[in-house]
Amino acid sequence: MKTVLITGANRGLGLEFSQQYAQAGWQVLACCLQPENAEELNTLANQYASMRILTLDVRNHQQIEAVAAELQQVTIDVLVSNAGIYGDRHAFGELDYQVWQETLDTNVLSAIKLAEVFADHLASSQRGIFVAISSLMGSMADNGSGGSYLYRSSKAALNAVMKSLAFDFAKQGTGVLIFHPGWVRTDMGGPNGLIEVDESISGMRQQIERFDLSQTGSFIKYDGTSMPW
Repeated sequence: MKTVLITGANRGLGLEFSQQYAQAGWQVLACCLQPENAEELNTLANQYASMRILTLDVRNHQQIEAVAAELQQVTIDVLVSNAGIYGDRHAFGELDYQVWQETLDTNVLSAIKLAEVFADHLASSQRGIFVAISSLMGSMADNGSGGSYLYRSSKAALNAVMKSLAFDFAKQGTGVLIFHPGWVRTDMGGPNGLIEVDESISGMRQQIERFDLSQTGSFIKYDGTSMPW
């Protein structure tokens, strides 16, 4: 049985990742900040014996280390770094720098910390893949409207960090994929999103399944389309 670890598994993309992988027969390590409040995730866990819910605040690096130690003997085939926040939407001149730091901690530093502490878990897989959920809003080439300083900068930084990680992970045979999941109808994406969450996740899962190490470090859309940096 293959194993996937997913952060931010209590809602949106993370919840759908958890459900689809569980339905596909994978062992699912579903991580979220407050499992006691994750009703839908707990319902899933009651349906699938292969699902395990773990408490994880991705901004707490000691907690990330503790979870990795707890799973020391577990081979992880796919790690989905999905937990993320938008931050505030204040315009230039009204920016909240404390929230900006929290956004970077959640969207960027947590991902590279996960990569560091779970490197061996992924290396023990015959085909380990680290998946980072980014956004088209992290693309500098595509930024034609400005604004969204916090979110844009965090996703651009995530893309840069993951591109570098791909070189280091290649040495151990682990791949890195960076995804734009599309504009999805979720709590974060809002009701005007262009696609449903199940379409986005099924598309990303197909790309993960087809992944070849020659693709490592790629920034792609959920349907496999190459994205501009």
